[in-house]
Amino acid sequence: MKRPDFMSLALDEAEAAAERGEVPIGAVVTLGGVVVARAGNRTRELNDPTAHAEMLVIREAAAQLSAERLTDADLYVSLEPCTMCAAAISFARIRRLYFGAADEKGGAVVSGVRFFASPTCHHVPETYPGIGETRAADLLKSFFRSKREG
Repeated sequence: MKRPDFMSLALDEAEAAAERGEVPIGAVVTLGGVVVARAGNRTRELNDPTAHAEMLVIREAAAQLSAERLTDADLYVSLEPCTMCAAAISFARIRRLYFGAADEKGGAVVSGVRFFASPTCHHVPETYPGIGETRAADLLKSFFRSKREG
């Protein structure tokens, strides 16, 4: 049996976010190879600056599992997490973080503040950048190009 492509599911969530007029970022939390939660950005829809895909999917996974910490869970997200989301990933004790495109302006994992390298970071997930990077970057470029054009 073929293992599901969890980054493709996260990118599907990103595409759905774009269709709603949101910045196209999607995320999926898995546990034991099973999807526990999936979400896309909803900051505009909810008028909530914290409604990033990662925040929403971590909240949903924690609710589904009735657990504050997601120690054996993996997170797939289409774009490098920002500082807020990196902190949430650390606090949730996510086991592994897989992300697509790097975010030189707003990212906080391999770009910017590099949150997980901070001596005050409580938990550092295994991190795998560049998974599905081309599709993620193309989706973002297309979204912002369409906003500029019209």
